[in-house]
Amino acid sequence: MAILVGLGAIVAGLIVRPRKPYAQKLSTYECGNPPVGEPRYKFSVKFYIIAMLFVVFDVEAVFLYPWAVAYDKLGIFGFVEMMLFIFILVVGYVYVWKKGAFDWE
Repeated sequence: MAILVGLGAIVAGLIVRPRKPYAQKLSTYECGNPPVGEPRYKFSVKFYIIAMLFVVFDVEAVFLYPWAVAYDKLGIFGFVEMMLFIFILVVGYVYVWKKGAFDWE
């Protein structure tokens, strides 16, 4: 049933949509500005590395919040486990820092 609904939506779109292409409609859209430069510009890998590191350390904050809320119920075991978790993340942070992931040369 799901496949039929999906295919039905695609077929309905092919039948109903207007087909009037023109130069401005087919041009690249860049937030209302005319496109500048080569569209196949390669970004530095540093952008992606920083984004991945941000996600990893953002997940740390996601795990710290529930731990802080339930801190009194977890006791010393919860405290030791969270310190181990933070230690592992700090080791990872120091590793990527030493590898030069944060240097913008």
